[in-house]
Amino acid sequence: MEKIIFPCLLAMFLSVFGFAQNPTKRLLNPSDVYRFQKLSDAQISPDGNWVAYTLSSVDSVKNKRNSDIWMVSWDGKETIQLTFTKDNESQPRWSPDGKYLSFVSSRNGLTSSQIWIMDKRGGEAKQLTDLKQCELNDYTWAPDGQKIVLVIKTQTDTSKTPKPIVIDRYHFKQDMEGYLTRRPTHLFLFDVATKKIDTLTSGVYDETYPKWSPDGTQISFVSNRTADPDRNSNDDIWVIDAKPNAVLKQITTWTGKDYAQEWSPDGKQIAYLRSHFSSNYNAYDQEILCVVAKDGGEPKLLSQTLDRPVENPRWTKDGTAIMGVVYDDRIRYVARFSISDEKITKVADGNRCFYTLEAHPSGNFLTTMSDPQMPTEIYKLENSNPIRLTKHQDDFLAPLTLAAVTGFTSKSKDGTKVSNILFQPANTSKEQKLPTIMFIHGGPVAQSEFGFDLTRQVLAAAGYAVVTVNYRGSSGRGLDYCKAISADWGNKEVQDILGATDYVVQNGIADPEKLGIGGWSYGGMLTDYTIATDTRFKAATSGAGVGMISSFYGVDHYILQYDNELGLPWKSFDKYIKVSYPFLKANRIKTPTLFLVGEKDFNVPSVGSEQMYQALKSLGIPTKLIIYPDQFHGLTNPGFEKDCYERYISWFNKYLKK
Repeated sequence: MEKIIFPCLLAMFLSVFGFAQNPTKRLLNPSDVYRFQKLSDAQISPDGNWVAYTLSSVDSVKNKRNSDIWMVSWDGKETIQLTFTKDNESQPRWSPDGKYLSFVSSRNGLTSSQIWIMDKRGGEAKQLTDLKQCELNDYTWAPDGQKIVLVIKTQTDTSKTPKPIVIDRYHFKQDMEGYLTRRPTHLFLFDVATKKIDTLTSGVYDETYPKWSPDGTQISFVSNRTADPDRNSNDDIWVIDAKPNAVLKQITTWTGKDYAQEWSPDGKQIAYLRSHFSSNYNAYDQEILCVVAKDGGEPKLLSQTLDRPVENPRWTKDGTAIMGVVYDDRIRYVARFSISDEKITKVADGNRCFYTLEAHPSGNFLTTMSDPQMPTEIYKLENSNPIRLTKHQDDFLAPLTLAAVTGFTSKSKDGTKVSNILFQPANTSKEQKLPTIMFIHGGPVAQSEFGFDLTRQVLAAAGYAVVTVNYRGSSGRGLDYCKAISADWGNKEVQDILGATDYVVQNGIADPEKLGIGGWSYGGMLTDYTIATDTRFKAATSGAGVGMISSFYGVDHYILQYDNELGLPWKSFDKYIKVSYPFLKANRIKTPTLFLVGEKDFNVPSVGSEQMYQALKSLGIPTKLIIYPDQFHGLTNPGFEKDCYERYISWFNKYLKK
C-alpha cells in the first residue's frame, strides 16, 4: 500500500503548542467561493505570441459570475484584460490573420448571444452578427478569414405569451436545456464582409462540432443520422464542401459514437475519438483515439490497448503523431500517440491533472493544469516541462493554508484494491484521530484526482479528515473496473466505500465514533446506498440523489441507460427494485441526513431527494431538505455555493463534534 505522508515534525510540534505555522495564513472558508476564479478556453494566436482565454470571477454584490476575455504573452511576461463589461464574454477566437479577437456575448441589452470582434491592440468591440430567433451554440473561422461557420439551434420562441410545450421525442428532457422539442441544430456559413448567411445543412438532424480542413474547402462535423437518434448514441463524422447545397459524405461507420475530430496538418487524415462499445448505449464507455483517411475507410485504433480514456486529440506539427490527455489512476497525463508504429509515450505526468491541449506554431503545446495545491492555470509544454503562464490563482491562495493531500490504497471485503485520496487538515498531527467525512464523487464514470478540489478543501478546513473513494465504476482504472457495477448499483461501490472507511479507522486517521458521509449526484446516491447498508455513520449529506430508481423511468434524462442497462421496467422490474433499496428499506437508516438539490434539476430531479427526505421524516430520523431555486444539477449561483458549504459544515458539526 502507498504510504500516507503527514506534515513535518516541526508543524506537529507547533500545532501541539498552539502556534500557527504561519501567522499570516488562515484556513479556507465557504465565503472564499466569492474569490475563486476559473480559467477556460485558451486559444493561441496564429503567430504564437499570445494566448487568449476566458476568466470567470464573482461579483459578490450582484451574486453572479461574470466572464471576461484576457490574453497572456507566450513568454508569460504580459497579461492583459481585454473586456471589462458586466456582461459575460466567452468563446474567444483569433481571426486567421491574428489581427482580431472574436467572442460571444449578449452585451448591450441584447436578448440573444452574438459574435463580436475587436482589434487585439485595443479599442471597443463591434457586433459582427445579428441573428434572429435562434441560439448561437458555436462558431469557427475559415482559414482565409473570409467566412465563419455558425452552429445554430433554430426556431426560438420569442413571443411574450408562453405557448404549450409540445413533445413527441423519445428523449424528451435534458438538464439545463429543459424539455426537448423538434428544434434541430444546423451549420450556416457567415460571410464576414457582406454579413450574408448561407445555409450549409438542413433537415431534422443535428450537426455539431464543425472543423475546417486546412485548405478551407471542406468542413467536418458530427451528426447522428439514424432513423431515430433519440434511441441510440450513434454519432458519426461527416464532411461537406464549404458551400451551399453541397452533398454530405459520411467518414466513419462505427455504430457507436465518433466525435472530437481534428484534421491533420496536410488535410489528408482525421484524428477523432470513438466509443469502445457499439450502438447500444453504455454508460461505462471509454474513448479510443483513432485516425482515418479524410475520405473514410478502416481507421487505426491508436489507444485500444491502453485501456484508459483519451481526450483532447491534437496533431503534432509534422503530422506524425497525435497528442492526447489520458485518464489514469487519480491523474490525467499528456501522451504522444505515433501514427506509424502506434507507440504510446508519456509526455508529461505526475500527481496532477492536465485538462486541455492546443498546438503552438513552434511545435510545442499549450495546456491547462491543476494539482492539489494549485487551481487551474494555463501552462506551455516545452520539452515535456509545464511552464506556467498565468498567475490568477496567486491572490486566491496567498492568505490560505490548505489541507495536505495524499493517496492511499484500501482493500474491499472481496479483495478489490481501491484507490483513494485523503485530505488532512492543516495543523493536525499524525497521532490525532479526526472526525472524518467520506465525500464521494459523482458520475459514476469519473474519478477523484490529484487536481485542486475546492469542496473537499473547504470541508478539511472545517477540521475534518476528508476521504474520497474511487469505487468500482470510476474511470482511470480500465474498462473492466468501470463497468463492474453495471445493473448492480449500490453493491460493489458500497463495499469499496466501507473498505476505505475501515482503512482510515484502522490506521488511526479517523475517529470511529465521528464518521460522516456525503456526495453529490451519484455521490449522493451512494450516500443513500451506504447509510441504508451500514449505520456507523453519524451524519450524512446527500446532494441531488435518488433512492428509488423504480420511480425514475421517464423522470430524468437517462432513458437510454435505463433501457440498455436495467431494461424496460415492466419486463425487468426486479432489477429496478434491487437498486431501489435506500427508499424501499429506509427503515434500516439511522443516520441524520441533509438532502440538497436544485429546483430545476432534470439530471437527477428533486423528487429523488424529496422521496428520501419524506421517508426519513416519516421514520423520525433527523433530516432536512434544501431546494435551491432556479438551479440545475450543478449549483452555479455563488451565494448558493457558499450556502451549500455552510450547510455541510453546520450539519456535520452538529453530529460529529458534539
